[in-house]
Amino acid sequence: MSVSIRAARPEDAPRILELVRELAEYERAAHEVVARAEDFVRDGFGERPLFHVLLAERGGRAIGFAFYFFAYSTWEGRGVLRLEDLFVEPEERGGGVGLALMRALAEEAKRAHCTRFEWQVLDWNAPAIAFYEKLGATILPEWRVVRVTGEALDRLGAGPARTAGA
Repeated sequence: MSVSIRAARPEDAPRILELVRELAEYERAAHEVVARAEDFVRDGFGERPLFHVLLAERGGRAIGFAFYFFAYSTWEGRGVLRLEDLFVEPEERGGGVGLALMRALAEEAKRAHCTRFEWQVLDWNAPAIAFYEKLGATILPEWRVVRVTGEALDRLGAGPARTAGA
């Protein structure tokens, strides 16, 4: 049975959340998922969606997903498609599902006139790294993810605002 790729709809939010939880479990971070299906409905399917989701389906059942959004390259003056999460159920891997999702994302990036398509990968995830390199992706070891969350974000946001030229 072949795989089809389609844009997610609001009613897919519970299944998207299940797949996000499966991904988090695979990445050894299941305890970090606090999102709810209603968060996805609110933020992904309104007038100004913050993200988009492609679902890979076989026999009408979602077996994988790609969660992405658009950013902007100031240096290139063009849009960037940023892949946040890609996941294919373990029993479905090796059958072209991940490749189908990545091709659909590349097509979306081209349709949106993006200058690039980028994402992150955990350094211990050798199968994913090999898959991405096989696609022609370049792993950029000199770039590091920088993140401010929780209390640090609260403190940073509570600091005095700077005025222009300060």
